[in-house]
Amino acid sequence: MKNAPFAGLDGQPVPQLFDALPTPCYVLDEAQLQRNGEILQRVQQHTGCKILLAQKAFSNYDLYPVLAPYLAGTEASGLFEARLGREEMPNGEVHVFCGAYRTQDFDELLQYADHIVFNSPHQLKKFGKQAKAAGKCIGLRVNPECSTQDGHAIYDPCAPGSRLGTTRAQWDAEMTPEDIAMLDGLHFHTLCEQDADALEITVQAVEERFGDVLGQMQWLNLGGGHHITRPGYDLPRLERCLLHLRDRYPKLQLYLEPGEACALNAGYLVTEVLDILQNGAVSIAILDTSAACHMPDVLEMPYQPPLYGAGSGNFTYRLGGPTCLAGDVIGDYTFPAPLQVGDRLVFGDMAIYTTCKNNTFNGMPLPDLFVWQGKFERLTQFGYSDFKTRLGSRR
Repeated sequence: MKNAPFAGLDGQPVPQLFDALPTPCYVLDEAQLQRNGEILQRVQQHTGCKILLAQKAFSNYDLYPVLAPYLAGTEASGLFEARLGREEMPNGEVHVFCGAYRTQDFDELLQYADHIVFNSPHQLKKFGKQAKAAGKCIGLRVNPECSTQDGHAIYDPCAPGSRLGTTRAQWDAEMTPEDIAMLDGLHFHTLCEQDADALEITVQAVEERFGDVLGQMQWLNLGGGHHITRPGYDLPRLERCLLHLRDRYPKLQLYLEPGEACALNAGYLVTEVLDILQNGAVSIAILDTSAACHMPDVLEMPYQPPLYGAGSGNFTYRLGGPTCLAGDVIGDYTFPAPLQVGDRLVFGDMAIYTTCKNNTFNGMPLPDLFVWQGKFERLTQFGYSDFKTRLGSRR
């Protein structure tokens, strides 16, 4: 709501601060990125681990210089992210994991990556010697078959039948002594927006299934999904878990690769109410932003993002986008006063899994990007050509 009194960037009222911006648009908060970086840096200082930015969650490279002083490098999910990490955080390490690498991409990938992690013994056998000959550290992703998630099956790499990671049964059946000798490290990733208690359980499972080979490795990557910068996260427990591994396996360099923790609460999505309608008992507000196009995790996860000025009152609205998708619904929100056409609404925590996942379904325009540095700086101005060039080359 335009008149809702709540604090935003640098303590200034969010709606009034954003009133002059075009909608829809994303706003990235440089100061919050720094605060997140400081927390991650302290974890590294206390434990000796190295923390990487998982670019799949946040890949707005204009802000990489803000995070770079606090991080050891970047994590990539394939060729393009690896190149982005090398180009835009050039002094950091570049780690890559992909479910399966393409032969036609691998030579180029070797130009950018420092660590290459394979998903299966077959991929290790196919590309491992080539990677080692190029001087790369190579690893294998393992599946400890220990699920700690509740309700997020789409993001659970330990779900039955998962395609991600090598189980111990696969290891025993397919890994030869020569294969194991090629490995510099192991990687696991099992968490999603979770606290250190879930990591503690997972580490125990990893030790039970793969502890006999950890002593032969140079590094262990504990993946992402650690909500380290969330208020209330159990930082002492995380550090105890990391120190336990360091003490038990003193040769191991430990890595974490969170994405959300790097950019948590560091972004906003500003939108405008286009229309208000009534369907039975349901009041509906149509916005100029779309869950399907601009915040796809709302539908995929699913979850309901925070909305400034909402949460209490007597006026409830179902907020949805203008697309033809019937399920393009952000959620039901309660307000202290009726919404009006033209009102500005500001969603929070919109730096992660938004700009890197958005799309132009229905010809929806991509929201412009701004950064807040005590004032707004425009980073992008998207238009029709950005929609059209994704679909063909004819002008």
